[in-house]
Amino acid sequence: MAASDQLRFHEFDEAADLLAATPDATTTSVSERQSHVALDVGSSYDENEEGDESDKTELLSGQKQPPSFWTFEYYQAFFDVDTYQVLDRIKGSLLPLPGKNFVRHYLRNNPDLYGPFWICTTLVFTLAISGNLSNFLEKHGNTSFRYSPQFHKVTIAGVAIYCYAGLVPLALWGYLQWRKGVCLNVASYTLLETVCVYGYSLSVYIPASVLWLIPVSWLQWLLIATAMTLSGSVLVLTFWPLIRLDSRAATLAVLTIVLALHALLAVGCKLYFFQKPVYAVPLHSAYTKAPGGAQLLTASHPRLNSSMTTPLRF
Repeated sequence: MAASDQLRFHEFDEAADLLAATPDATTTSVSERQSHVALDVGSSYDENEEGDESDKTELLSGQKQPPSFWTFEYYQAFFDVDTYQVLDRIKGSLLPLPGKNFVRHYLRNNPDLYGPFWICTTLVFTLAISGNLSNFLEKHGNTSFRYSPQFHKVTIAGVAIYCYAGLVPLALWGYLQWRKGVCLNVASYTLLETVCVYGYSLSVYIPASVLWLIPVSWLQWLLIATAMTLSGSVLVLTFWPLIRLDSRAATLAVLTIVLALHALLAVGCKLYFFQKPVYAVPLHSAYTKAPGGAQLLTASHPRLNSSMTTPLRF
């Protein structure tokens, strides 16, 4: 009986006094409060959902303004790439395979400037540093040699590499745009894709420039030929589908110019940064007196079995 009495509802005196004092007051039950809370949460969720839908509608309709040219968000899209994508694109440039277009298989409508920028920057410093080391190793045995770092090679390497990676793709893209307007069969990539292809094609020259430190002439030229072949293959396999439907003369001219500029960059870097120093060999001279009062200047080369005699009259 005691347990059943505890389970019964009891009226509290304080609540009865409050109701007697304010007979017009109303009370809310727990279920009513829960319904109010649910309505509030539902209304806020509907407002957020409407905001998301409006953002999606703006994006799909193209009404949302693109970022300005002077803002950071504008350039952020050019570096929207992760490490795995960059490494995959570098591998694709080092091992070009027939039938694999670099733009279609590796860029996939997402070109970037992150990889080309750091590839060009690394190549600039590897050329300058390797060139300085090559000069030091060549002259190390000379007793009169005093080493002084050649910082101007960094500037020259930077101008050469960045001008090639920027101006040559720009010229090629402009030519393809012009030919696309003249000949309907010719297609073209975007400017960013063209610059991206040229930037990644230079990645093979980074290990080659380090291996050029080996003082073996035939090996250096073999490395140049290998690097030019791999890098040039990336360019040919990428741009050949665009220009093959053009006239034969235009196709051959474009391929010749592209490969010639590519070879000129490689050979020029090799000859300038890794040229062998020329030593000045002193001449041993002696004066001899000839009959008639004339003096003869005899100069002999220490490495040659020959001499040169010049008459000097006073």
